[in-house]
Amino acid sequence: MPEQDCVFCAIIAGQVAASRVHEDDATVVFPDLRQPMTAHLLVVPKQHVEMIYDLAPEQAARLMQTVVLTARAMRRTLRLEGLSIWQSNGSGAHQEVPHVHVHLLVRQPDDGLLRVYSTPPSYPDDAALERLAATVRAGFAGES
Repeated sequence: MPEQDCVFCAIIAGQVAASRVHEDDATVVFPDLRQPMTAHLLVVPKQHVEMIYDLAPEQAARLMQTVVLTARAMRRTLRLEGLSIWQSNGSGAHQEVPHVHVHLLVRQPDDGLLRVYSTPPSYPDDAALERLAATVRAGFAGES
């Protein structure tokens, strides 16, 4: 169901113009309207879901299938040396539109985009990694 005031729902409904790259019954792909780069595409589920946590398994599978198809199409048609794919959830991750979407951004060496670390990270020891794994592993309880 479309969400009022959601720009992606408005694009899906045809109320806001976007240059559609691909569309199927579950997803739509279009250039990011707010980015100056022409090789920055978004893959969006047609059903309004705010964050990845709320996607049904079938929705998630269809979303990733379209991401992979889009990445392959970009590799075949654009001159790219790399491709970044990311998805953000919540204000802490700088999610700007509250509708699940996956970014595909063409990359070149030393383009200065999407710097993950400002300095090289320190590496945790094995015990810290196992504590993290055990903590998150507990979160799988109840998932099907």
